[in-house]
Amino acid sequence: MTTTYCDADDVVDQLDEAVLIQLTDDEDAGVVNTARVERAINDAEALIDSYCGGKYTVPFETVPAIIRKYAVDIAIYSLYARRQGAPEDRKTRYDEAVAFLKDVAAGKVTLGVQPAPDARAESTHDAVQSSVRDKIFDEDTMDKY
Repeated sequence: MTTTYCDADDVVDQLDEAVLIQLTDDEDAGVVNTARVERAINDAEALIDSYCGGKYTVPFETVPAIIRKYAVDIAIYSLYARRQGAPEDRKTRYDEAVAFLKDVAAGKVTLGVQPAPDARAESTHDAVQSSVRDKIFDEDTMDKY
């Protein structure tokens, strides 16, 4: 089972159903197109993973609460953006989410979960080692042979 950072219920908790229908129902069926909601959630998760993947093992096994919050904000922004443009408050939430994710990627903030193993520490046994050897032969010793 794949861990999800948020689900359609999280999105529905923040948006009125009529608004969600407006944002997803391109076919005028009068219902929420759950495939479009899931696509927005998947896109939000991919964006989060792209920022957090350098510092943490993604997808997160245990989803930090802040990641769930920002996944919802990003997914809702994406739904608005595909249709009519997002209201200012949704754009602000999206911008805050991306700024936070940039801080995670830069190591300025932590998520309270185990960071990814340091790649450099894992590969030290594979490092190339070299040393300078003393010359055995030079012009004087070569003349002797």
